[in-house]
Amino acid sequence: MTQPQIKSVQCISPAGLHKMVYKEWGDPANPKVLVCVHGVTRVSDDFDNIAAALCDQYRVICPDIVGRGRSDWLRNPAYYVIPQYVCDMVTLLARLDVETVDWIGTSMGGLIAIPLAALPGNPIRKLVLNDVGPALDMTSLKTIADYIGQDLRFPTYEDAETYIRAISVPFGSHTDAEWHRLAKGVLRQRDDGQWTRHYDLGLADPFKHAYFADVVASEALLWQQYDAITCPTLLLRGAQSGLMRAATADAMRQRGPRAKVAEFEGVGHAPTLMHEDQISIVKDFLRD
Repeated sequence: MTQPQIKSVQCISPAGLHKMVYKEWGDPANPKVLVCVHGVTRVSDDFDNIAAALCDQYRVICPDIVGRGRSDWLRNPAYYVIPQYVCDMVTLLARLDVETVDWIGTSMGGLIAIPLAALPGNPIRKLVLNDVGPALDMTSLKTIADYIGQDLRFPTYEDAETYIRAISVPFGSHTDAEWHRLAKGVLRQRDDGQWTRHYDLGLADPFKHAYFADVVASEALLWQQYDAITCPTLLLRGAQSGLMRAATADAMRQRGPRAKVAEFEGVGHAPTLMHEDQISIVKDFLRD
């Protein structure tokens, strides 16, 4: 597998400066750039398979959104919100020094893309939304909100990996080696030897507030932003997704950018983009 470079860019929030780390695959001089942005508790490593598959065509950029993975944690957790993430991504895009990019956003990564792609003069040429849209199932969101703030610690790596496998069952069928990779990227060992998840637990409260303070207004704004998107858009959906309802996918097919929709049987939230059937659909869309 082609090896990526680990790079970083300095960003700013109202609380001060922070570093966002990203993985860069392919030729750094390639003007064709693909940005891949992960879900709320995930990391850039999630895109290793699809980045390796596309890095001969693209310069593939996979950031760890602030508060996750290799990136810094914010001094004030209140800024773990979509507008801050959008600002960080605009800073990253400026560092890349290209006019346009294609974008794959899984879950939260898609929610970062939607408001950016809605802006006049935005740089997104083609957009892939992975199991996410303007309307999300509130029961599933509450389940996510409840577990991301739990301070879970495990005595061994094996115990921690077992937990990650258990909560990630909706990803669908994977080999033991694939489960190991999916777990390894989101776990870290503490100074006391215990294992825990590799993100700032402080992001849980703003996550809850962002989605539950005013659900109706939040959905209305997201639909308004989605309807303003003009670039070609592909929606990937796990056929058994608890977060992304089939009715929402149908609506996204009919309004705004009129997304193409691809569903994967035996998968919930969200497709991992590790397998060839999922990767090939994204490849074909980007190449078309």
